[in-house]
Order: sequence, then C-alpha cells, then structure tokens
Amino acid sequence: MRKFLFVDKYLDLLRVILTGPQVLAFLPAICLAAFWLGGERALFMAALGLPLMFAATGIWGSRSYTAHSAGMRPSGLVTHNVFQSELQILNESARSRGENAACIAIALDDFADLLDLHGQAAADHAKQQFRDRVLSIIRNQDIFCQIDQNRFLIGLNPSPHLDLEACIQMSGRLQSAVEEPLLLNGVGVYQSCSIGFCLLSDLRQAEADEWIGAATAALAEAQRNGPSTIRAYSKGTRRRSLVRANLRKEFEAALDNGEIRPWFQPQVSTETGNITGFEALARWEHPGKGVLGPQVFLPFAEQAELMERLGQVMRHHAFEALRTWDSADAIIPRIGINFSSDELRNPNLIDRLKWELDQFELTPDRLAVEILETVFSRRPDDVITRNVTGMAALGCCIDLDDFGTGHASIASIKRFDVSRIKIDRTFVAKSDQDPSQQQLVSAILTMAERLNLETLAEGVETPGEHALMAQLGSNHVQGFGIAKPMPFEQTMQWITAHRNQLKGAPRIGGKMG
Repeated sequence: MRKFLFVDKYLDLLRVILTGPQVLAFLPAICLAAFWLGGERALFMAALGLPLMFAATGIWGSRSYTAHSAGMRPSGLVTHNVFQSELQILNESARSRGENAACIAIALDDFADLLDLHGQAAADHAKQQFRDRVLSIIRNQDIFCQIDQNRFLIGLNPSPHLDLEACIQMSGRLQSAVEEPLLLNGVGVYQSCSIGFCLLSDLRQAEADEWIGAATAALAEAQRNGPSTIRAYSKGTRRRSLVRANLRKEFEAALDNGEIRPWFQPQVSTETGNITGFEALARWEHPGKGVLGPQVFLPFAEQAELMERLGQVMRHHAFEALRTWDSADAIIPRIGINFSSDELRNPNLIDRLKWELDQFELTPDRLAVEILETVFSRRPDDVITRNVTGMAALGCCIDLDDFGTGHASIASIKRFDVSRIKIDRTFVAKSDQDPSQQQLVSAILTMAERLNLETLAEGVETPGEHALMAQLGSNHVQGFGIAKPMPFEQTMQWITAHRNQLKGAPRIGGKMG
C-alpha cells in the first residue's frame, strides 16, 4: 500500500511540475536541443513524444484535478457535484477558523418569457452573459455553479468580515451587473434577478445540502415578493418553507381524494339576461384551512409539474357538471375551462380531449377553451399553435382571457381562430363612473365587432357596470355583480332563482348609438 501511495504522490508531483509555468518556458528549449542533437527525426520525436507522455500520465486532466494535486481548491465555475463537496469544505473550514461563509442562490426573473419571446439560443446567450458577469464580481477563491435553466449558486469563501451587510452589498452588485442591457436578436433586453442568501452563522449545524436548501428557501421568498428582490435566510424563512412544503404534499394528495374541484361562476347575455355558460374555477376545499383559491396552490402545481393533472381533474368535474345540468334540463350552453401553457404544450392534448368529451357524450361546441393573452403574445410555439387551432377545428370555442393585459396582435388572434375575447376586469372596474374607462372598453368592443368576435366583460360588480357593458355592446358579462363562484351543489338553486328573477325584468340591452 505504501508503495502505491508513493507512486501516486510521485505522479501528482510530476503533474504539478510538468503543467506549471516552468514547463512552458522549457518547451522551446527542449525542442531546439532535440533538433541540435538529433536533427529532424529527434525534433519530430520530441514534438510527438511530449504530448503522448502528458496524456499517458493524465497531466491534461481537469482544472480541478490539477488544482487538487497542487494542494489548491477548485474555484470559479464548477459542476453541481463539485460545488456541493466544496461547500462542505467551506463549511468545515469556516467553523474551524471561527469565520463566516455564505451560500447565495440566484434566479433570473421572467426567464420563461425570455425563452418564449427570443428562443433557446438567445436564452443560452443570456445565461452565458450572466455567468461571465458573475465571475467578474466574485473572488478567485469563491465557487459558482448552475443548478437548472435559470438558477445559480455561489459559495463565498470564509472571511472574518463576512456579515449580513456584506452579503446585501454583494447581492446588490450582482443585480447591478445583471441589469446591464443585453442585445438579443437586435433588441436591447433588460434582465433582473432575485437573490436569496444564507450566512453559515444563521445555521447551527448543517451539511452542504441543508445550507443550499436554506439559500434556495430565501430565494423562493424573494421571488414571491416580486422581481429584483433580495432576501436573507432566517428562522421565519424555515418555518414558512416547511409550511409550503407540507402544503405541496397535501396538494398532490388533494388531487387524488377530490378536495380540488371546480367552482362555477355564471356568464349571462346582456341582450336577454339568459345564462350563456359557466366558467369552471379551481378551488381547494381544504379540511383544515377552508376554501383556498388558485393564487395559493397554483405555484405548488407548477413547481411539482402537476398542471396537466390539475387540468384533467378540472375537466372531469366540469364535464360531469354539464351532463348533470343536461339531465335536469338546466340549458347551460357552454362551460369555460382554463388551459395552462403546460397542457397546451402536450402533443397528445387533442386526442385526450376527444376521449374526455366522448366519455361524457358532449359535443366540442359545449367547451370554451380559455387561454391567457400572454400565451398568444409569446414567441409562436408549434405545439401550442397546433393544439389551439386543432381545438378550434374540433368545434371548441376559443376564449382569449384577460384581454388587454398582454400584447396579443390581431394577427395572432386570427391565427389561433379566437371566437371570443374576455375584457379584463381592470378595464371594467368603475367604467360607469370613469369616462376614460368607457373609452377603453368602447375601443375594444369596436375592434371585436370589426373582427366578428364575441365579447365578454369580466369583473362586473355593480348594476351600473352591467348596464354600461350592455349599452356599449358587450355580448356577455361575468362577475360578482352577477354571482360569485359557487360549488356545483348550489348551481341548480341559483339557476332556478335567476330564471324566476328574469320573468318580468326590463331589458337592458341595446348598443349606445
């Protein structure tokens, strides 16, 4: 064993000597001496032999291997595995020396939008620029790695002066570097990043995985508070992180046990007052926390890649509701269901949808496919385009949701064969009191009329807003002023009450001249 250790030690020493700066100085001299002593043949042997010898002894290995051989630690950009092992060494070194160290987690904000708008090559270029900028800021002995598409980790080497203020200053420098404009496809793009960090002193005793977990928990909290935010890890961060982790596990179970299901909000005609449909809105009927809205659990669904599963659950319950209403002669023409980007990227979506409709003996025209305007305004995705146009060809109504909040072009509206636009509630709110709101809504409705599109005004909360939408020419309205979302068990009672209310009610339709 000692003999092998001696050989390994000798090879390590040889690698360090032959790959150090001194060997570069002597290479020309070696080749010249070979030519002087043995002519061209000796020169050829020296030029060929040296690289072969280097390769045989493993001299041209990785940077980190050579650094270890010389008693040095890897630094700069490293792999995730190397980062974890080196972070553990930083941990032990800092504690033994009574100094502090830090782990910083960074995420590029709105990276999915960057990818959709500019493509993978541009996104890769943006990440490379980010890596170069980070490496220009951190110290030589610090370590840096990428953990997924848009998230990165930095390990700050132990220092007696590293504290909360120093980490905040470092985070600010990183954000300033990222915010320098970047040229993509001839367009200046401005990026930002969210940062979470954890000082080693804020953990009692932790392995590298727990330290990274603490930093990423701080990052998640930063991201929830908006783009370009910085958060430090604390005991409160840990408690909140554990609560969210438990909720995520509960969410997965809730999908299976029926706690997550649609609540239904009615849509009515401004011309007749009749019910023209319901929108299915996801609700989590939590046994301990009550009814939770999508703003609480959708982030868990996205992180756990459960959006498709959620969509399938929603369609199952919604189609079951339609069939039950049909059996009761409730006459509900259509039901609106939101489709996420994850679902629209599934190449098997059309076949799946056909099977689901057949299962409940429903025709495609009974389904309104609700798609956010931001999906339409992004870079064209072949699968999304094919699925949306395929559902339109199938006979489904394509609803452009939250119209006015994105930047969908008229060309994309026609390309996706949109049937109806849903005017976002921000334009409808107080429109009966604010002339500028009226002008915006009127402009949208005029455009829709020219394009031969139906319209639905969302967020109608008062009789005045309802009346104005009817007078301006919106075909349908939806909002708390009509009814709040309700569980299926209450829908039949509401349908009956609404029909009774319509008897003898004055007509409020008729577009303003």
